[in-house]
Amino acid sequence: MRRTVVSLCVLLTNTCNNNLNVPPLLYKPSARNVGSVANWNEAQRRRNSLNSHNNRNSRNALLVTKKNTLYINQLWNSRISSWRRSIIQVNKLPFKRMASSTIVDKSQGDLLEKLKENLVIGENPAFIQERLAKYNQLKEKKRIEREELLKSDAKFTRSINVQLLDGSVKVGQCNVTTPFNIASSISKRLAEDSIVARVTYVEKVDLELCDIEEEQEEQQQQHEGETKDDAVGCGNQLIGETPLLWDMNEPLIGSCKIEFLNMEHEEAKKTFWHSSAHILGSSLEKLFGGYLTIGPPLKEGFYYDIYLRDFSITNEHYKKIEDEFSKLIKENAEFEKLICTKDEVMDLFKYNPFKLALIKAKIPEHKKTSVYKCGNFIDLCLGPHIKSTGKAKAFKVLKNSAAYWLGNKNNESLQRIYGITFQKKTELSDYLNFLEEAKKRDHRNVGKKLHFFFFDKDTSPGSCFWLPHGAKIYNKLVDFIRREYRIRMYEEVITPNVFSCDLWKTSGHYQNYKDCMFIFNVEQKEWGMKPMNCPGHCIMFKQLNASYRSLPIRLADFGVLHRNEISGSLSGLTRVRRFQQDDSHIFCTFEQIKEEVLNTLRFIFFIYDLFGFKYELFLSTRPEKFIGNISTWDFAEQALKDALNSANISWKLNEGDGAFYGPKIDILLRDSINRTHQCGTIQLDFQLPCRFNLQYKNRDFGVLNEGENAEAGTAKREEVTEKTEINQPSQSAGADTDNPADTAEQLKKGFDRPVIIHRAILGSVERFVAILIEHTAGKLPFWISPRQAIVLPVSDKFNDYANYVYQTLNNHFFDVEIDTSLNTLNKKIREAQLNQFNFILVVGEKELTTNTVTVRNRDDQNNHEVCSLQELIARFRKLLEVNSMPFNQVKPFNQAKPLQ
Repeated sequence: MRRTVVSLCVLLTNTCNNNLNVPPLLYKPSARNVGSVANWNEAQRRRNSLNSHNNRNSRNALLVTKKNTLYINQLWNSRISSWRRSIIQVNKLPFKRMASSTIVDKSQGDLLEKLKENLVIGENPAFIQERLAKYNQLKEKKRIEREELLKSDAKFTRSINVQLLDGSVKVGQCNVTTPFNIASSISKRLAEDSIVARVTYVEKVDLELCDIEEEQEEQQQQHEGETKDDAVGCGNQLIGETPLLWDMNEPLIGSCKIEFLNMEHEEAKKTFWHSSAHILGSSLEKLFGGYLTIGPPLKEGFYYDIYLRDFSITNEHYKKIEDEFSKLIKENAEFEKLICTKDEVMDLFKYNPFKLALIKAKIPEHKKTSVYKCGNFIDLCLGPHIKSTGKAKAFKVLKNSAAYWLGNKNNESLQRIYGITFQKKTELSDYLNFLEEAKKRDHRNVGKKLHFFFFDKDTSPGSCFWLPHGAKIYNKLVDFIRREYRIRMYEEVITPNVFSCDLWKTSGHYQNYKDCMFIFNVEQKEWGMKPMNCPGHCIMFKQLNASYRSLPIRLADFGVLHRNEISGSLSGLTRVRRFQQDDSHIFCTFEQIKEEVLNTLRFIFFIYDLFGFKYELFLSTRPEKFIGNISTWDFAEQALKDALNSANISWKLNEGDGAFYGPKIDILLRDSINRTHQCGTIQLDFQLPCRFNLQYKNRDFGVLNEGENAEAGTAKREEVTEKTEINQPSQSAGADTDNPADTAEQLKKGFDRPVIIHRAILGSVERFVAILIEHTAGKLPFWISPRQAIVLPVSDKFNDYANYVYQTLNNHFFDVEIDTSLNTLNKKIREAQLNQFNFILVVGEKELTTNTVTVRNRDDQNNHEVCSLQELIARFRKLLEVNSMPFNQVKPFNQAKPLQ
């Protein structure tokens, strides 16, 4: 990942013409970045030391030595994925994520007080027209510069070739022809439907701006600290053979390949919603004044944050916002892009201290960026954007909330407005219906209504309290997986919850994951609660004295895990601090990878099919930063491809999206209302076996004589060293080369190193229960239901018989209840239906005399049948048989075909 890095010295200075002190933001690196946290802490210690000895004016100077490089991330880097973020990179060093920081420098005066003095809340603030006038002056200046270029540089409008997807070529003019022109020459429909173009220049071109980054925010969070090796600096860049998203009405600047993207493409959706965020920003500015901060697209929709001092936007304002939004849509104003210097944008946004902070942190001196205009609204942005505002025909404010500048509660309080847009009003109507259905299915609401679980944020935030009915669901799900483990030859183990931090240092979690762990000191020693099971399983493998004959070894663990999630990110069962996983680690040889992966895929398919999920598979291959050598990766990737092909299922390739320690298969499941969730994963790991020096006896162990054994051992050591060495030019950001654990110990004579397959199907049990509740809307299948049946006597005269039925079923281990209240039968039935009992068993005079029950099926309410208790028990037992093979049966021995 390309990241902003500034070394040696950062001088914080006054940046505003109105004397508002806005220092650039300094970011603490993530603990996932090896060595960077220590460097940051040391730099902060030095800064504090300076602050305590120097006067107020000199406190803003922070000297950072080469050893203690200070990472400064771009302000919007983790929030505005579709802005095609610009990059400052003085040194190529890894950076994972930013930590928020206040723009208020207490040593130079209270910025918030300055904001209160200058800000006027109200419609049509004066800065809109002032900013527009400056923009028009800049635009005229750029027009004159362009005309001079046309006269002086014949190549400025030279002929260029634009290759289409079918291989045909269109001829255009450099700096004149736009993607919209090309699309229009093909068909009017194509031009109108296209949201954005994907352009790959086949010659080196001068982009004149900071580099445009293609990776989405969601993908960044999945790359455990990976960085790209081809990061380039900010400024005039010669870019070739790099796909870029390009505005439909922005002139092409060289010969290229082009693809037109409509709303079926994720990149187009991001562009569409990013442009809609600009229209929302314009509406908010006009209606309320205030200072806009950032407005990124989301997976669905967008938001914009605005500083309004003490004024609060409520749902009573939604209609006004929507009406103002509609005005700009009707204007069909074009999105105009203008390239500006840092000084020019500083002057353009001098009224807004938040934008000034972004500019100061984002753009180095003497470099350029861009702004976009639609209507009278102008905003900092690298784009791309839709052609005009008229494309966003249907808009709805979804909600509003409070937010903090940069997500830090110590910073200024902001108003965040969420919205969604579509090209058709019918699409918006469908989406709102979907939201209503999703709200009904929300596991938090259903779980509360059906008394499954609750949370207490005061006593244990992020840790679920499972009520009796919820605990039954949880335990049944775990027991079901346990039975499958028995069928598929997994061995369940139990490992400690707390480990010495020496273990986490060996595994690399301490260096790369410490911020997400619960760390504490006992008897002057540092300990950590386990966030995952793999290190404990590595310790266990070392105790097994394994040989090639005992491989593969499949260790399964339902141990409790703890992760120190930020309190503000906690959300029901989907984001918790305390959870369990159906976690398993398979220790095998390289030759066994294909077979083990194929068996795991079949396991996953069986589970997802049982619950009625649809799913997609993605193979993620070697990233630019990796450990090991290419031949090892090629072998492993081919094994995964062979396993996927043998599974007879379609899959997609995510080139370069693997973890630095091995390729992986991700399984994306789709629920009943077409939402996607990632639960299952199959991940190869070449790193942990080296860090823990895991070895198993190979076929040569104890066979060769001393001289031959020594020779064989040397050859094996060389082979494994080659397989597991840190590839220096492509070294992962997650690897700590200063840590002794990163250097693999030599193999003993007659030993080889195993591969670890990390494998999960449910993922977090808590999260899977949440997905299952929403997938079924609380109507759980019989075998996992906590309310399988309820006995309802028609009157209290039949309570004794009702109790007899209840006791009989309860003794056969069915989850049955009884309602002997004084309610009418109809009310009892209604309450049972609301509580989602699978079966309602009604007993009265007829049932008492015939020793039967009348059965009402939740899933077939028009079918009422009468059956004996014996028949009912047999039927219920049949519904419990959901595993992949039957248990408690004796099959006759077949000598020709022994039992497997």
